[in-house]
Amino acid sequence: MNRAKTALLALIGTVSVAAVPALASLPPAQAWEIGPIIKSRNYSFNMPLRPTPTPDGFAIDFPWPDARAGHVHYVTFRNGPLDGARRIVMRYRIDAEPGVRFVPQEHPDLPATLSLFFQQRGDTWSAKGPYETYRWYAPASKMIPLTPGEHAVSVDLDDAWISVYGKTPDARPEGFRRALADTMRVGFVLGSPAARGHGVYATGPARLTVLSFEIF
Repeated sequence: MNRAKTALLALIGTVSVAAVPALASLPPAQAWEIGPIIKSRNYSFNMPLRPTPTPDGFAIDFPWPDARAGHVHYVTFRNGPLDGARRIVMRYRIDAEPGVRFVPQEHPDLPATLSLFFQQRGDTWSAKGPYETYRWYAPASKMIPLTPGEHAVSVDLDDAWISVYGKTPDARPEGFRRALADTMRVGFVLGSPAARGHGVYATGPARLTVLSFEIF
């Protein structure tokens, strides 16, 4: 195993799930989009556009058993500006049969992860020039490995979020402020430490149920 991969695995091993109280707030399933959709192409291959409503919240069934069956990337909803908010908190549950693994479709040798995410209005998805700071992903310490069970993650909006090319708000303060002031989408992405929202599949039946998602 090379040094870079060892460092990534060590980082994932230190992630701890935040202890937060149960939250009742959750946009309805029909408000969420499984994507992203870029130039009419949905990058969540073989996935429905909307998650499935459930008594607990809403659910996403992972494609299985391999990448040819599909993969899920971004799960987001439209939201207003975040510059008056302090924190994003999400609670979710993963159910899977024994032995089922979660696999990043671009980096199958790395752990599959979930990261909170927000995006500025008008993003071209090019990540060029100012568009580098239109998408922000949760800090590395709040990147959660996909494992069965109930989990929660809480990320303050003044924390060290990461842009497309790994810059923090300290390095791109104006870009971060603009993204907070003109937010278009909020949610979570599935991928790996090397490619946060580049998609995950499962090796067997598995479901992710979002129990609550609150911005406050």
